[in-house]
Amino acid sequence: MMRKGFVLAVGLLVSGPALGVATPAHAAAHGWTAAACGEEPAAPTVDVSTIEHYNISVDKVSAYEKAARAYNSCVAKTAVKEETIISNDARDKIAYVHEGSTTVQKRIAGNFSRLTTALKAGGAKLQKSAQ
Repeated sequence: MMRKGFVLAVGLLVSGPALGVATPAHAAAHGWTAAACGEEPAAPTVDVSTIEHYNISVDKVSAYEKAARAYNSCVAKTAVKEETIISNDARDKIAYVHEGSTTVQKRIAGNFSRLTTALKAGGAKLQKSAQ
């Protein structure tokens, strides 16, 4: 006798990509992993050769869904935490560079202003003495 698992199994296959389940594998393929989350659960093989094997497959898929959702949630939380740390660090470094750059620009602008004022005053003084 076939269980209602068929609807569950089909539902998992349809909703799987929307869960972002592929994201951890994609991230891991590029080097980053969420070590604190453990190993990514392996997707089971579905065997529909008999009703008994089908029912076992439904149970395996259901267990995988639960484990994959928990793993994906852990990976997402870990990624956000690490991304925030990186972002804050980058923001601090950018602010440090910007502050240094602004200081130089203000100093040079002040020098230009002071030098222009000195040249104007000197030119006016020399023009008066030449008359």
